Amino acid sequence: MPPRFLQLADVAEILNISSAQAYALVRSGDLPAIKVGGRGQWRVESEQLEGYIQRMYAATREFVVAHPLGGGTGEDDDADEG
Repeated sequence: MPPRFLQLADVAEILNISSAQAYALVRSGDLPAIKVGGRGQWRVESEQLEGYIQRMYAATREFVVAHPLGGGTGEDDDADEG
């Protein structure tokens, strides 16, 4: 059974981001977390992390629909060119 709560280092590893980026997600409120213990260490509930991932998938889908490939936005227009 996976742990209910994850340390920020675990969150960073799962998302393949730095610990500083994981901390920023928590501090901004984008990724709900709690502070526990005498030193107030951050913990992220596994379900909250999964919910964040699903929200990011939805946001990415919306972005792709709003900015179709070849739409002339200038972003990554030459990404497929070698």
